[in-house]
Amino acid sequence: MAKTWKIEPTESLRATTDVSLRDIDTSATPGFDGDKKYGAQALAAGAEHLSELQEKLFADSRAAGGTKSVLLVLQAMDTAGKGGIVRHVVGAVDPQGIAHHAFKAPTEEELAHDFLWRIRNELPGVGMIGVFDRSHYEDVLVARVRSLVSADTIEKRYDQIVEFERELEAAGTTVIKVMLHISYDEQKARLAERLERPDKFWKYNPSDIDERNLWSDYQEAYETAIRRTSTETAPWFVVPADRKWYARVAVQRLVINALEGLDLDWPPADFDVATEKTRLAAS
Repeated sequence: MAKTWKIEPTESLRATTDVSLRDIDTSATPGFDGDKKYGAQALAAGAEHLSELQEKLFADSRAAGGTKSVLLVLQAMDTAGKGGIVRHVVGAVDPQGIAHHAFKAPTEEELAHDFLWRIRNELPGVGMIGVFDRSHYEDVLVARVRSLVSADTIEKRYDQIVEFERELEAAGTTVIKVMLHISYDEQKARLAERLERPDKFWKYNPSDIDERNLWSDYQEAYETAIRRTSTETAPWFVVPADRKWYARVAVQRLVINALEGLDLDWPPADFDVATEKTRLAAS
């Protein structure tokens, strides 16, 4: 395929410390040189490369003592497409190298610990690509909008998150933080589709409307969280998500770029290849 990205998403989608979500066109396709059909082709072509990079990461940890891992954090309003990212992007690689976890409302046991406790329990091991469907950011998003803890506690959590993510980077984990940015109108259309299709009923939750009624509060909470926690170590990427095909190919490219940045190679043989070929031929 011809060059797909005029500007890499690591540059075009990276959030600034003064990010304004209202100024980001949720139906745009920043940096991508093509339409929906070309996007599907790019996603298919990228899947093969992503799969190879994932296998190199896994092999490096198993055969060369590698200590690296990748963590993809997906945050979004309801219907923005986190599940589609997991299926169409992450689902293209060997599942043995993936550690996926969808965080729900914390349990009583989890509430009895520091808010990062349950997050630490689900971090990817070496050689793995971890995927968080929602994450520790729920504790400065939902917790802020719903006033589940004090404003002082939320302020402290921003700093705790920054320090936590620095620790991850120092330990060899590359963190990719993605906000799938959907519009108010597009969310309504997707919720309406769920109510019209019996095969989508299972995805619908009446509480989705309650959260939707707090849209402005959530947008403000996201802006603040992104501004306070986007760092050189773990930057945020705001991905326009009204066009599902674009969101998928953009996130795929972000993961590919992260893996390429690890400069991985296949582990060398720890045996004499020529000898083993001779032995095999004689067997």
